[in-house]
Formats: sequence, structure tokens, C-alpha cells
Amino acid sequence: MGAADSEQRVRVRRKRMTGEERRRQLLEIGRELFAERGFDATSVEEIAARAGVSKPVVYEHFGGKEGIYAVVVDQEMRTLVGMVSEALTADSARNKIEKAALALLRYVEENTVGFRVLTRDSHVASGTGSFAGLINDIASQVEYIMVDEFAERGYDPGLAPMYAQALVGMWALTGQWWLEVRKPKREVVAAHLVNLAWNGLSSLESKPRLRTRRGR
Repeated sequence: MGAADSEQRVRVRRKRMTGEERRRQLLEIGRELFAERGFDATSVEEIAARAGVSKPVVYEHFGGKEGIYAVVVDQEMRTLVGMVSEALTADSARNKIEKAALALLRYVEENTVGFRVLTRDSHVASGTGSFAGLINDIASQVEYIMVDEFAERGYDPGLAPMYAQALVGMWALTGQWWLEVRKPKREVVAAHLVNLAWNGLSSLESKPRLRTRRGR
């Protein structure tokens, strides 16, 4: 079989891919490259080369790598926020914290490529802005739970958003660390996160003050 025949077979295979199939292919390739290299180091040329198409095909579907990146980030954000939100439907405050910590770590474990995209770097094309945007989205889900808990315990509910940010930030940054080390096991990491979060929350002072003197 000559080079011309091989080329003809490649063209035939390309023609068989529908527009939706091509779109999914480009998204998956972009997702992998953004996870490996980040947005800035990824080029349209490389996305097209891996897909076996010309650059105009990428532009036709997404208008460039910015369009692919925006869709990838949106999909990953929806997946992770959805998993955590589902966990927050548990029957008690402690169970909510346990299930949310496990959900985040399960996402890291099962969607490693996606989590790398979210945490590798930030770009305006994402629409949400950055990893901080992800933390904000999840914290907003946790906030309403903390408002109720604070009200029941006599704490200022107005401080719940700050505590939600701190709690989710702790989970997310631990997940980022665990992404690389992968030990101890997911359940063990979650148990320690809950230990710190729950025991800390259960012993909150109603009016905390710093014990060090000013200027020291």
C-alpha cells in the first residue's frame, strides 16, 4: 500500500466523524493538553495535530483554544460543584462535612486530568476566572448550612461566609496536595479533614480574640 492510499484512508476516517464527535474529540484533547501544560503553553496547532485535523477545523468548532478552555473548565466546575452539592444533602451537619470532603477527594481521584486543569493556572477564558472561582462556587453551597449552624449555636451568622471560604479552601488545597502524593488513602485524608474541621467548629469561641499583644 502506497503513501497515497494511506492518505486516502485517513481522509475517509475523518469524514466519518460527525460534528458532535469532532467537538468531543477536540475537547478531550484540549483537556489533556491544558492539564499537562497549562493554557498558555498549549497551542491551536498542537490541538489540531493531535486530532489529525487542520487549524481551521478547531477555529470552526470553538473559535480557538480559548473556546475549548472555557468549555473544559465549565464542565469540570459543574462536575465538582455538583458532586459536593449532592453530598451536602446529608441528614446532619457532620455527615454533610464528611460526605463533602469525600466527594472532593473522589473527584480528584477519578477526574485527575480535570482537576489539574482547574488548579494548574488561571485564564480569563475560563469565564469563572481561576481556582479561587471554584472555591467560591463550592463555598456558596456550604455557606447556607453554616448560617443555620451558627444561628443555632448563638454565633454571628454574618460570619458564616468567611468560615465557609476557610473550610472549602482547606479541602481544596489539601486535594491539590493529595493529587501529587496520593497517600494516605482517600478515606484517611477525609477523616483527618473532618477531624480538623468538625472539632474546630464544635469548639468555636463566640467572640474570638488574638492572645498576642499588638506589635509582637
